[in-house]
Amino acid sequence: MTTLAEALHDLTSLGEVEVEWLHYVVGDWQLIADLSFADLVMWVPSVAGEWRAVAHVRPNTGPMVFAEDIVGLASAPGHTWLLDAAQRGGVVVQGPDPDPTRELVIGEEGIPVARQGEVIAVLTRHTHLRGVRGPSVLEQTYRRIADRLARMVATGEFPSPGYPTGLRRGAPRVGDGVVELDVEGAVRYASPNAISAIHRLGHRGDVVGEVLAQIVADLLQRDTNPVDESLALVVTGRAPWRSEAETRSATLSMRAIPLLDNGTRTGALILMRDVSEIRRREQELMTKDATIREIHHRVKNNLQTVAALLRLQARRQPEPGARAALEEAVRRVAAIARVHETLGQGFDETVSFDDIALQGLRAVVEVATSEHPVESSIRGSFGRLRAEDATSLALILSELVQNAVEHGLAERGGRVEVTAQRDWISEGQEELTVTITDDGRGLPAGFRPGLAGLGTRIVTSFVQDLGGRIRWDNAEGGGTRVEFVARLRPMSR
Repeated sequence: MTTLAEALHDLTSLGEVEVEWLHYVVGDWQLIADLSFADLVMWVPSVAGEWRAVAHVRPNTGPMVFAEDIVGLASAPGHTWLLDAAQRGGVVVQGPDPDPTRELVIGEEGIPVARQGEVIAVLTRHTHLRGVRGPSVLEQTYRRIADRLARMVATGEFPSPGYPTGLRRGAPRVGDGVVELDVEGAVRYASPNAISAIHRLGHRGDVVGEVLAQIVADLLQRDTNPVDESLALVVTGRAPWRSEAETRSATLSMRAIPLLDNGTRTGALILMRDVSEIRRREQELMTKDATIREIHHRVKNNLQTVAALLRLQARRQPEPGARAALEEAVRRVAAIARVHETLGQGFDETVSFDDIALQGLRAVVEVATSEHPVESSIRGSFGRLRAEDATSLALILSELVQNAVEHGLAERGGRVEVTAQRDWISEGQEELTVTITDDGRGLPAGFRPGLAGLGTRIVTSFVQDLGGRIRWDNAEGGGTRVEFVARLRPMSR
């Protein structure tokens, strides 16, 4: 599907500033569609000399007019005059009176989209006249506000550049609650949902006729919660912004849209939404994340304590074989601790494994190197891994690098290199191929992984847990090359 930016680039000669303005309009035009109970279509004059539809929005508050996708279509000859008239006049133009004998009675209007006095596009507003509700106070008010916003679009006064549009999480919508303020900030009209939201905030009196800023200020004085600095501008309708008012009983998200007439503010539209449940769930998630990070931090500390105890025991062990076994246990515990340390610093159950791999490689090389220097490097990227895969992979790498340094390079030093590559093998399934190569003395004669030491059996077991396979070979030019492939768990469940 062609995006708005692609359509404007392909069909028009508009500059970047004009294209950005049309993106602002599309970012906020759901508000006008909902208040109008109507479909909106954006038309632009193409370089071919015809009008083309580049965007379309349907109302959430009433029946739609266009069920099919009309984006990309050229305007019909009978509608071109409406677009031309709106572009030439720079004002909202009424379409012809609909035929009441037809099955579908659709009212149409042309709304010029202006920027700095130049009309760069035209919105058409299509209303299903037989499908709308009766002329209630709510509907009359919504339509009157929608007409004011349409005139502001025609004069370039709406939307407000840089304003955080209603696409953000928890942003209020028309169906959540609408309040209209006069120029002094008194409530001229409040929808039933808006009145309910204010009552949930703690207000028990009338709303219409009262100053909204005074209502909110009285409620906040009873609580000790911090107040957003932008709240005063929002509840008075003086600035196009969004803020939240929080009391013990509820949290309201409020968005203010000043209503302008040739640059003079004549009132304001306030959208409000009770976001108490959303904020409660977000707080629960934050608490859960903090708890998980604390658990990983404590597991890491406990593992480091275990490693320290094993290290002390190894130093007191007179038997060389037993001391070596304890030192290997210390290294394995430390590899797991590194994974939990990284998990304790993040916000989810995935880790960027490149840092863990680099730390583990350096730790093994520094501890194992004695008289003969060993160089190490990592090529490629492991990327982000699930915690379960990261723990297994950390142990596998630690064992394989330890074997390369201890058995292949102990006598004369050399180089060990780790290479990582991720590949998609099917939708939602990735494979990680890791190669550990050294330029040491190579595999011993008659080497068989099944009959090797504990470290090799640990590696084989963890590779199998990862649904993978592993292979040991002598490297070209001398040394050992070990390659294993692991099937990674999906990043999200």
